[in-house]
Amino acid sequence: MNATPDDLFARLDRLGIKTQTHRHPPVFTVEESKRLRGDLPGAHCKNLLLRDHKKSLWLVVAAEDRAIDLKALKGLMGSGRLSFAKAEVLRETLGVDAGAVTPFALINAAEDVLHVVLDAAMMRRELLNFHPLTNAATTAITPDGLLTFISSCGHEPRIVEM
Repeated sequence: MNATPDDLFARLDRLGIKTQTHRHPPVFTVEESKRLRGDLPGAHCKNLLLRDHKKSLWLVVAAEDRAIDLKALKGLMGSGRLSFAKAEVLRETLGVDAGAVTPFALINAAEDVLHVVLDAAMMRRELLNFHPLTNAATTAITPDGLLTFISSCGHEPRIVEM
């Protein structure tokens, strides 16, 4: 059974992580998000579930304006050739649909299922914005809060200069 946004917020509360959530119509792309979010403070982020040729999964989280070169990224991460994971893999692994990919979905992922890679420049920002398991809201969290949450899910993220 996959966690709901309420389950996520309860876990964040138990961990003592402060967040702020803003509700909005569902968004499916960075461009839609830019039009609807208004002046929400912090870095808005994109999240990619990638698969290498060995079928290893990688959740890559970066600032929305960061250009991601999959060929260069594989060298930084030590992975094989990368491609985007299919929607069914996304649902099975993270319990979310395309358009709602988020590091918060690690609440649904087994510890040994995927690798987590965070953009170092993004992690130097004061606030980070992610969907809270639904693309009809945006939740702001500090980088330290994000690391605490990811660790509580049993994952050890790699922070990479992209």
